[in-house]
Amino acid sequence: MPQSIYQQRLLPQPKLAWGALVLFACLIFVINHWTNIDLAIQDFYFDSLHHRFPWKNTWFAEAFMHGHIKKILMIFGVAIILLVVLDFIAPIKTTAPIVRFRLRFIAIVAILDPLITSLIKSRSVYHCPWDVNRYGGSADFLRLFDPIPIGMDAGHCFPAGHATSGLWLAAFCIFWLPQRPKIASLVFAIGLGIGFILGWVQQMRGAHFLTHTLSSMWIVSALILSMLSISQPIFNRYQLL
Repeated sequence: MPQSIYQQRLLPQPKLAWGALVLFACLIFVINHWTNIDLAIQDFYFDSLHHRFPWKNTWFAEAFMHGHIKKILMIFGVAIILLVVLDFIAPIKTTAPIVRFRLRFIAIVAILDPLITSLIKSRSVYHCPWDVNRYGGSADFLRLFDPIPIGMDAGHCFPAGHATSGLWLAAFCIFWLPQRPKIASLVFAIGLGIGFILGWVQQMRGAHFLTHTLSSMWIVSALILSMLSISQPIFNRYQLL
């Protein structure tokens, strides 16, 4: 087997990728802590005259985007996970080993991303916009790392959970790595974009702030980059099968 097989780096430019991730984290912190962009977006979607978010219970935002689209994406994700599990129990002979590796990679991201986000949310004190006193709720608006007021109930609203139903699609970039990194980057961006759109609709409803969605995007990006970084030996082995 040619030695070049072992020289194919699954993550072509790791320093650039990790550097971009660090810059993304800094951007989220700056937006949240030193600007009012979060509030400006929610102010735009909040009807101060009637003290409500008009998009909250609309068919498009609630039933279609938060309901139907989420279910479709979840069914797609569960289908891939089940396929991987069945193939693990009784390997499908027509499945190429490298395809099996890529499907397992996607399935793991589809499982871990919402799980990690949910665990963080369960320990989060930050509230959703519609629970903040600025928008008719009773909770204080807190920025990242602000001191927690004594007696304040946890909001469990950070980071954005709904966006994860689409963000895992960014893992499909694995199908174009390492041979076609530009296409892989595009697929990665499309997956993040789908999650961002889902998150934005939730912002329209008053369910999340912008940085909640951006933080969810950062989490899945960190997860995928971490998995790419540690998967090189596995990738090499599957290429030899």
